[in-house]
Amino acid sequence: MTGVRKPHGVTSVGSEKLATPLRLNRDFTLLWTGQVISGFGTRIRDVAMPLLVLAVTGSPAKAGIVGFAGTLPSLLLAIPAGAIVDRLDKKKLLIACDIVRFAAFASLAVALAAGFLSFALIILVEFIDDVGYVLFMVAERSALPSVVDDHQLSPALARNQARDYAAFLAGQPVGALLFAAGRSVPFVANAISYAVSVFTLSFLRTDLSGSRSASRRRIVSEAKEGIAFYWREPFLRTSALLVASSGFVLNGLYLVVIVLAKQRGASPQALALMFVFLGCGGVLGAAAASRFAERVSPGRIIIGALAGISLLLPLLVIVPGKLAPGFIYGGMFFLFPTWNAVIGSHQLRVTPQELRGRVQGVAALFSLGPVPFAYLLIGVLLQAYGTTTAILVLLAIMIAATLTAAFSRGLGRFQRETAVNLQADAAVEAD
Repeated sequence: MTGVRKPHGVTSVGSEKLATPLRLNRDFTLLWTGQVISGFGTRIRDVAMPLLVLAVTGSPAKAGIVGFAGTLPSLLLAIPAGAIVDRLDKKKLLIACDIVRFAAFASLAVALAAGFLSFALIILVEFIDDVGYVLFMVAERSALPSVVDDHQLSPALARNQARDYAAFLAGQPVGALLFAAGRSVPFVANAISYAVSVFTLSFLRTDLSGSRSASRRRIVSEAKEGIAFYWREPFLRTSALLVASSGFVLNGLYLVVIVLAKQRGASPQALALMFVFLGCGGVLGAAAASRFAERVSPGRIIIGALAGISLLLPLLVIVPGKLAPGFIYGGMFFLFPTWNAVIGSHQLRVTPQELRGRVQGVAALFSLGPVPFAYLLIGVLLQAYGTTTAILVLLAIMIAATLTAAFSRGLGRFQRETAVNLQADAAVEAD
């Protein structure tokens, strides 16, 4: 493809391409740093928003409505977002998303400080924020191959996951403390985090305009093209089912772990500590992801992560203790960063540049789409049958996903192609 500059931080010497280490890649560092701050602000908001709704309305039902409004765009806009991303300059889109989200939370903070906050404004701000999140996530993921070298995709994705888990680890307690200091304080902090992201994004030098087609068609037609490509690729098709299944299980477990710990007498402070383990598991897993990806074949990583979660699930019932569910749940998240890095990097490699936004939109649908249904089903199971039954249902889904991965032709083909590529790379290095 023509008209696209090489990633900033990649230099050419003769016919060879030498990649700058990620830590020295200027544009990746700018992008990563901005999203560390932005992700921290988002986690502060995640804690403060339900506290605000309950404080203002006293209604758990209204808190649920706000949560629904804050996740609905992820389900409805994932695929259209891909088509939109492929039409636009990604740098401008990333900046626009965070400018709008800054304005939304700044308006919420002003309304709180001035005393004219309305429930409708809260819903509107949450909806706008999730629209921006979907567009930003798809644009950032599809832009990554332009920022880093091809063989750095897995480590870059692992570092992106590390920042997300670190934000989860630090943002939750800080959000509660800021809300105690003043109802508007956490939302001011979140708005500032978006402003920092806009600042760092504005200094990116890499051309993120992509190879956009001069001919424009309807977004529906362009979205269908992305879906068709996704479904034609055996690995993408198989990984979509695996991602949906594992995402359903891990999100459903969030409710299960809380209920199980409370049944065992865990205090609110113990619950907060328990979810620190989740963040720690994710951070440690992300730190180890690059080494795992280098030393273990991708197929074994994918099957091993699914099998590991399947083995850990029964321990939630077997192992006693108030904090034990948090330890076990955190262990599952230790396995996940390497899995995500392997699947995500291959998705980006096999996708033509002009389709990356749409393919990432489809991937986001499979990743985020099951979440509301997981909460719905697990909530019903917990209410009607209790934690053991809910865990057994999730275990059955996980075992089915593991067997699907083990016997999948698409995953087997991916494994063979990866082995051939590694042998070719080794032969080139030997010469």
